[in-house]
Amino acid sequence: MNETSTLPPPPAGSTRPASTAVELLLPIQGMTCASCVRRVEKRLQAIPGVVGAEVNLATEHATVRSDASLPLSTLKAAVVSAGFSVPEQAVQLAVAGMTCASCVSRVERALKRVPGVESAEVNLATETAQVRALASVDTSTLLAAVSKAGYAATLPGDVDIPSDGSATGPVPPPWAATGWPVALAALLSAPLVLPMVGLLFGRHWMLAGWVQWLLATPVQFWLGARFYRAGWAALKDRSGNMDLLVALGTSAAYGLSLFGLLTQQGHAPLYFESAAAVITLVLLGKWLEARAKRQTLGALAALKALRPDTARVRRDGADVEVPLAQLRLGDTLAVRPGERVPADGRILDGHSLVDESMISGESLPVARSAGDPVVGGAVNGEGLLLVTVTALGAESTLSRIVRLVEGAQARKAPIQRLVDQVSAVFVPVVIAIAVLTLLAWGLATGDWPQALIHAVAVLVIACPCALGLATPAAIMVGTGVAARHGLLIKDAHALEQARAVTTVVFDKTGTLTEGRPHLRRITGFNGMADEEALQLAAALQQGSEHPLGRAVRDEARHRGLPVLAAAGTRATAGRGIQAQVKGRELMLGSTRWLAALGVATDWLDAQAASAHAEGMTVSWLAQQRGSQPPLPLALLAFGDRTKAAAAEAVQQLQRMGLRTIMLSGDNQAAAAVVGRELGMDEVHAELMPEDKARRVAALRAEGAQVAMVGDGINDAPALAAADVGLAMGGGTDVAMETAGITLMRGDPRLVAQAISISRATVRKIRQNLFWAFIYNLLGIPLAALGLLSPVIAGAAMALSSVSVLGNALLLKRWNGDRP
Repeated sequence: MNETSTLPPPPAGSTRPASTAVELLLPIQGMTCASCVRRVEKRLQAIPGVVGAEVNLATEHATVRSDASLPLSTLKAAVVSAGFSVPEQAVQLAVAGMTCASCVSRVERALKRVPGVESAEVNLATETAQVRALASVDTSTLLAAVSKAGYAATLPGDVDIPSDGSATGPVPPPWAATGWPVALAALLSAPLVLPMVGLLFGRHWMLAGWVQWLLATPVQFWLGARFYRAGWAALKDRSGNMDLLVALGTSAAYGLSLFGLLTQQGHAPLYFESAAAVITLVLLGKWLEARAKRQTLGALAALKALRPDTARVRRDGADVEVPLAQLRLGDTLAVRPGERVPADGRILDGHSLVDESMISGESLPVARSAGDPVVGGAVNGEGLLLVTVTALGAESTLSRIVRLVEGAQARKAPIQRLVDQVSAVFVPVVIAIAVLTLLAWGLATGDWPQALIHAVAVLVIACPCALGLATPAAIMVGTGVAARHGLLIKDAHALEQARAVTTVVFDKTGTLTEGRPHLRRITGFNGMADEEALQLAAALQQGSEHPLGRAVRDEARHRGLPVLAAAGTRATAGRGIQAQVKGRELMLGSTRWLAALGVATDWLDAQAASAHAEGMTVSWLAQQRGSQPPLPLALLAFGDRTKAAAAEAVQQLQRMGLRTIMLSGDNQAAAAVVGRELGMDEVHAELMPEDKARRVAALRAEGAQVAMVGDGINDAPALAAADVGLAMGGGTDVAMETAGITLMRGDPRLVAQAISISRATVRKIRQNLFWAFIYNLLGIPLAALGLLSPVIAGAAMALSSVSVLGNALLLKRWNGDRP
């Protein structure tokens, strides 16, 4: 490799804060000798900011000492430019103890400080962190970083699925797993709050000051200890969160009450009930929030629950039940009626109706028989099936679906950037407002205790939790509901982008059409009846695997025609096939073959003109006559059929106000026929894959928001070029990996549903953000003006997060039949 090649410039931003220097263990693949070592060292040491670099050939690692502000991508680019690769890993952590958007920011910062971490995205709703790092980064280092930030982190296993089908979620904090802290706090707080209610009816039930102190203290410092721990961790990290606001506010009310109790012997007003009630209400809100979060995980939990624990394997003629983990590729499974298919496979024997609704969204069971594939998690209907295992573990369809849904739920939508910016300054601003409230009321009235209570109300009413949950909660529910309807959304960006689509571009073959030839027309000549010609052609095509041959046999079978015997079958490469049937020497082949044997081309062209005009492929059945030219007996025209739902899909999109365009590599005549049949707004034919991508790019340049729908490898460039790519689930893996959304059924009507669920989800996100912002914009001024007591403020704060989650859960009512 050329040693003088220049490195790409470093990115504009870096995720790591500046410091003096860091030492990084950089994994390197592909080195074979000392020369490789010197080349890598030379490239690394030439980077400005690198203090030293030592490469070890045996361990295949480079120890790099560099300025902490140096982007990791620059080091990677140097290694790649030297001709080697840098292996990476993706790690998911379960993070317990987060309560608001500020917590999310703090955990993300802690993870990004770890040398070797490229990116970290934390989701408050799922309580997970998605980390992309060098392969050399030990997961224990990531766990330690989260712990140092004041939270508990683990490497999660599968989501626990209770008997009721709901998910408990990954590693819930102890206080959220049970309701006893809430119940105990309520029991201790009730004697403090009830006398306040009695005053409304002229009853004086107030407890003695020392009794109030005895009741409030365990609520404040035992049940409320989590707020102090999390708040202190935030302070040490020079940031703030909801816990800090609660700890400051309730401590102020508790401290003021204790001071009055000690100095004025019960003559000062006490606010123990405010401190205890606020902590109780916040605990209640977090418990309800945790329960609501588990409901948002319901769709993902339901997918995971499709995986049975055991499988029945047929060995030596007997069925043996084994744990799913012991299955091996090639095992033969015996799937009885009513059982779930344990793993992906292909049917060896048997036929049945299989319910794939939880995987593909198809509401009706589908017929499956020998040779057909079946998906793990599907429910067998009425027949015994013998299935050979073709995929296990991470390679199975169900595991891939779960990974896609988890990935989409874990990533941030672009709209979340606004929330991140607000949460970065939220807590400091609230504390500043509380201080101003204290000073303003104290200086204006001279009643400093009451001024402090107003300041406490400001601290308590502020809730960054609702802001942090607004976006991820809606995305979790939206992606889960989409999965149940056969829509796999790979990332949050695609989910948000789809709602803005103005133009939908379809590939033709396999997307709008069935993708395989059918016998569309058969016309007999020279006294030959159409059905007799079809029967003779099917006899010639016995045993042929050619797509046109299968189309002929399928049509003959569909019409119920008896199978005739053929003798002396022989194929002529690129031209056709011939054999003896019923004592006649017959041939079935192309126009070019007949013309080469002396049949007049003008006559052939005239008979085939209408079929060619519709873009169909033409074959001829003819009888050989010794030295004379063959006698044409029938014309067979083949074409691809449009999918049954294709026209309805196009109409749905057009009713939604969207422009529909078809791109095809087929000839202009064939594409035009399909376009007219479906009512497409525009049709472009005879395009190469790069032409499709350029056409999509041109539409975007005109200002259109483009969704591209395709199914094949040749569609991948166009899918990548579009604002949103949608791949048919029956298509290739390349198309599915390139697209942001996968349609698990080959039903083009799912395109309208994908846009619909995107619009519904983004609508919920905006509603949640609106109410979260409005709640704080109205609540904080009301508290500062003295119009809210700390107890009311605490109740409002507790309910704000629950209301955001509840609004997101309304997405479960989305009906895929209503685009």
